[in-house]
Amino acid sequence: MRQIVVIACTLLATAALAQQNDPAAKTVLDKVSAKFKTLKTVQANYSLNVTNRMNQPAGKRTGKIFLKGQKYLITEKSMQIMSDGKQIWKYEPAANEVSVSAVDPNAQGITPQKLFTNFYDKDFLYKLNGKKAVAGKNCSEIEMTPTDKRKNFYKVYVYVDEAQALIVSSKVYENSGNVYEYTISGFKANAPLDDKMFAFDKSKYPGVEVIDQ
Repeated sequence: MRQIVVIACTLLATAALAQQNDPAAKTVLDKVSAKFKTLKTVQANYSLNVTNRMNQPAGKRTGKIFLKGQKYLITEKSMQIMSDGKQIWKYEPAANEVSVSAVDPNAQGITPQKLFTNFYDKDFLYKLNGKKAVAGKNCSEIEMTPTDKRKNFYKVYVYVDEAQALIVSSKVYENSGNVYEYTISGFKANAPLDDKMFAFDKSKYPGVEVIDQ
């Protein structure tokens, strides 16, 4: 589920955080949180660039994300991940294979919805580093360090376009040395989204192999 984690890191909004965090950063993130709480649906395009520990290109991907309440859909050329709030499907076109698992409300895993509301609540220490130009926008750079040192990443940077109260980019630094950089574009809010797009319809994929997890 790393795909969901990194994408949602880019789109996240957050609520109240621990007192030891930077109040200036909290003010910026609270504005993003307040905006996202008013949205009924979200659509966005994203691009991912990965570099390895030698600072060499290690992959590039693009995709789209759609959210509606507890439902979400993430699409790329090589896969789709969708959830209707009760089940999660991961479909791989090359293998014509879909894995199915139940949503566990008590699980500690990350979903887009958690990241849109309280991803940083008690999980991160953070500070505002200042301004930085990102994709032609004047953004605030917020540096985040996980409080749990067992995480497979040690640093996250998010870039907030304060004029729109949107996070437009993020960088996730893994312990392995890999860096995942996501950029969001084509953000669209409150467009009508059919509930059917968040559930896997087996009849549309002849011969698909279903794997229950």
